Amino acid sequence: MSDTWQRDPDSGGVKINDSVKHQVKKRIIKFAETNFASQYTKLDIRFRDKFCYVDAYTEPLEPVIKEWPPDFPETREEHIERMRNTPIHLCRLRYFGDKDEWGLAFYSYAHNGYETSVFPNGKFFDTPEMAIEAAADFHL
Repeated sequence: MSDTWQRDPDSGGVKINDSVKHQVKKRIIKFAETNFASQYTKLDIRFRDKFCYVDAYTEPLEPVIKEWPPDFPETREEHIERMRNTPIHLCRLRYFGDKDEWGLAFYSYAHNGYETSVFPNGKFFDTPEMAIEAAADFHL
């Protein structure tokens, strides 16, 4: 049996301090603005304990229905506004104490929760920028 400790990308982590929160938020915003600015209207970056949650808001497509159903529970305008204010859960990052080695989880709408994932390069740990790239490529 080995005494080598290995990180589990699906458990553990370190509480994110204010300095790291500030740095990571700046990095994510800068990367997203440089690479995906036209694909979202607003980013929401939140921190809780060892996690960083990143959501995006987009301008919804105009419904293709020519005549809005009269018995639909909301008007066309209300529907568009609701979609405009509904976030796309891009990803959740798990902090392990290294600003360049984060775990990645995507939100599963089928399971109503986050599920651990690997980065496109096959690694379980990578930078916040690589997480945003993977999430934006998938969701946006």
